[in-house]
Amino acid sequence: MKTFGEFIKTLRLEREISLREFCRVAGIDTSNWSKIEREILPPPKSKELLESIRQTLSLSETSDEYQTLKELAVIAHIPTDILDNQTVINKLPVFFRTLRGDKPMEKELDNLIRLLKD
Repeated sequence: MKTFGEFIKTLRLEREISLREFCRVAGIDTSNWSKIEREILPPPKSKELLESIRQTLSLSETSDEYQTLKELAVIAHIPTDILDNQTVINKLPVFFRTLRGDKPMEKELDNLIRLLKD
């Protein structure tokens, strides 16, 4: 699974947007953003900043890429002891889809419930 920084950098480069141009348009400090892309600093938590990033990258509000961007931003703030559990990591996409109101497959939901009970 890609990290937030890797994911954003990939999207930015696919769109041929330089780091400086990306930061100028999004209203972000270049030095700090470079540290986010290199995973030195955590991703932003601000919905407004994530929205600005979405617009700068020309992502649709309903696109899978934007959903992934938001999910990776949240995952980066989950305590490391939880992230050390690979079973939990594998269930996070189902968990996030469920929170968004997307209906998970029955098997996915059963597995998530079983994991939460454990």
